[in-house]
Amino acid sequence: MNMILPAALSATPNGTTRPQVRIVIVGHVDHGKSTLVGRLLHETGSLPEGKLEMLKAVSARRGMPFEWSFLLDALQTERDQGITIDTTQIRFRTNARDVVLIDAPGHAEFLRNMITGASQADGAVLIIDALEGVRDQTRRHGYLLHLLGIKQVVVVVNKMDRVDFSAPRFAEISDEISAHLAGLGVNPAAIIPISARDGDGVKIHTPRIGWYRGPTVVEALDALEPARPLEALPLRLPVQAIYKFDDRRIVAGRIESGSLVAGDEIVIMPAGKIAKIKSVESWPVTSLTAKQGAGRSVGITLDRELFVERGDVIAHVGQSPQDTRRLRARIFWLHDKPLAVGAAILVRLGTREARAVVVAIDKAVDPGELSSVENAAIGRNHVGEIDISLAQPIAADAYAHNPRLGRLVIELNGRIAGGGLVLSVDAARRAVPVDIVPVESALRPDERSARYRHNGAVVWLTGLPGAGKSTLARALERRLFSRGGSPILLDGDTLRAGLNGDLGFSPEDRSENIRRIAEVATHLARNGHIAIVAAVSPARDDRAAARRIADTAFREIYVATPAEVCEERDPKGHYAKARAGALKGFTGIGNDYQPPEKSELVIDTSRRPLTDATDEIERMLADTGVLFDELTDLAANI
Repeated sequence: MNMILPAALSATPNGTTRPQVRIVIVGHVDHGKSTLVGRLLHETGSLPEGKLEMLKAVSARRGMPFEWSFLLDALQTERDQGITIDTTQIRFRTNARDVVLIDAPGHAEFLRNMITGASQADGAVLIIDALEGVRDQTRRHGYLLHLLGIKQVVVVVNKMDRVDFSAPRFAEISDEISAHLAGLGVNPAAIIPISARDGDGVKIHTPRIGWYRGPTVVEALDALEPARPLEALPLRLPVQAIYKFDDRRIVAGRIESGSLVAGDEIVIMPAGKIAKIKSVESWPVTSLTAKQGAGRSVGITLDRELFVERGDVIAHVGQSPQDTRRLRARIFWLHDKPLAVGAAILVRLGTREARAVVVAIDKAVDPGELSSVENAAIGRNHVGEIDISLAQPIAADAYAHNPRLGRLVIELNGRIAGGGLVLSVDAARRAVPVDIVPVESALRPDERSARYRHNGAVVWLTGLPGAGKSTLARALERRLFSRGGSPILLDGDTLRAGLNGDLGFSPEDRSENIRRIAEVATHLARNGHIAIVAAVSPARDDRAAARRIADTAFREIYVATPAEVCEERDPKGHYAKARAGALKGFTGIGNDYQPPEKSELVIDTSRRPLTDATDEIERMLADTGVLFDELTDLAANI
């Protein structure tokens, strides 16, 4: 509800700007949200004058006990009669904050609200009935708050009067909801026992909750941190249209974050074209010199002729969003048809629309299920993380960096089917443009396997520097070649001297190094070769990404030689370089290395001869269907 309050209530004290927090209130439909909201309006003096007395009189005439939820019903009726009230937002003031409370009346409505408003919330109030406790819908709402990226959550345990203000019952609910939210990475700012109907714990402590020492609801709302002001974020001006007036070409749009003024040097993304703002246009004023900030719709002219189109994003030079054809997003799904890998979708981000394909799905779960069992597709009202390959480049921010350009909407067959948050923008992993058609080899996989007596595979040796990966890889290469196979060695350092010579040692560059190796190795495997990769690949997530790229062809071997042995015999001197700080971002590879939690094979080269270790790899490849044994060869020749 967006109540337009009297001027006296809307004015800021002494002309100063009060902090504003936007809070979404969620909970099971019968757990008392409307009662709490009505009570908050009363306790903070935010009701229109005479409204409470009028409703109490109406209830008395009808012989009905007064309920605080009647306030929202009455305001809804007034809205229907044309009074300026928007039923999705409620505005009121505490001693320290201007509060915008976003009410989500039900689960499906809440999902749709995320597209239009709730995703802008700075915090949340999650309400639970003290008698009924934590329900599936409560857990679902907790997951959806996680989906929105909301970290500030106040939990309100309502209707404590129904359990005789029992401290043990409150503690039981508090422990259960705390554990659930902690699993989502959310630490509740407060968990508060209240009776919204009677006012206990809403604004004041009462004797009935004398055992509780934490904040009241109003105090907890006052303690929430407002979001960083939009004007303090980098400039983001999505282009809505281009107009021609006399000799001027005016680029129009709304400033989503940051600010601009004539003379600013800007970059137009995703093309990366640079210009200066010649003038800021408005109507009826033809040119403005004052700074224009977030929320203002403006038109600008540039100091040079550039091709600009709807969907481009204007930013300041040095603070631009990334241009990409690959996004990772955490989404909710509304469509009846589950979202699966390979689905063709339309992505809307800012004012840009782009055709896209879903290339990967992770963590597809029903947030209401305790088990959170992952599925291969995202069903209706379920959530998941997806990789999106776009047909054309777009400009985007990760939600954590700039929420105004970090939210997307997904359309399917002309209707909104889902939406969510951009988790990462992968500038390096460009999708294949729609006008490029990859050409397959003229040779079938079975032709190659018949000649080489093996299937294609990626054998990935990981371990500390000096563990013996390259030595073992060379021995395996010689062994497979001697039996007529087609092994190809891809050594990490060799590739860094050529293909990956442009990469450093930042976490991002390390990830890109592993991605490129995985792509090359997978291409070789798909063409029947055995790609033997010897690379430290210290990050577990990077190796997991390599496994996803190679899919069923991937075989990971952890060369688990102890660190002290590696340090003594490291022929490449990685430990010494790391200690000397020669490798940027390294604290010491031994400290950075994350051993595999599960691999196809574990080998300690300090405890066995090289021949024995090579034998074990060969057996593993045979057991997992890569190498053909003699019986397989005989059957193939009959």
